[in-house]
Amino acid sequence: MQNTKSKTAKLTLMALLTALVAILAYFGGFVKIGGLASISLTLIPVVLGASLFGHWAGAWLGGVSGVIFFMTADAAFWFGLSIPGTIITVMIKGILAGLAAGLVYKLLSEKNKYLAVIASAIVCPVVNTGIFLVGCLIFFMDTVNAGAVAEGMSTFGYLIVFFVGLNFVFELVANIILSPVIYRLLNIRKKKA
Repeated sequence: MQNTKSKTAKLTLMALLTALVAILAYFGGFVKIGGLASISLTLIPVVLGASLFGHWAGAWLGGVSGVIFFMTADAAFWFGLSIPGTIITVMIKGILAGLAAGLVYKLLSEKNKYLAVIASAIVCPVVNTGIFLVGCLIFFMDTVNAGAVAEGMSTFGYLIVFFVGLNFVFELVANIILSPVIYRLLNIRKKKA
């Protein structure tokens, strides 16, 4: 009976994290912080899922984030540049960010679970943004180069300022602060149940 309750609780929490990722991925694009960057808290439930349920859960949540992105207003801009490039970049960055967060957590959790969550909270946005930048270089280089020339900037500078912007910094800081706190609250609740 206890095993069934535990499975039900895990399934319920995973469903809630999936719904939260979907809501945050959809509505996160509506608040802009300069350039093309939007405020996003989507990676927090990805880190939590990866830490609580493993790297495949993180990959699932990252994938959900990618699928929901295709329904947002921001997707129209990227689809206008390259439909296959957008699909490949968005899906790979989301899935690998969640997968990496889960693997880092697994690697470090034997030593210290909270340190493992913090490391996962760092790795997730770094992988997400890193793959986004690689996708920009592979699929959107004409747009990046044209924008860099128009702004009188280097290609790298243009990518950082206009495509990554403050979004990466916000995601990183929000993840480092909120993921361990929420993880701790969920573990306290789990121990009381």
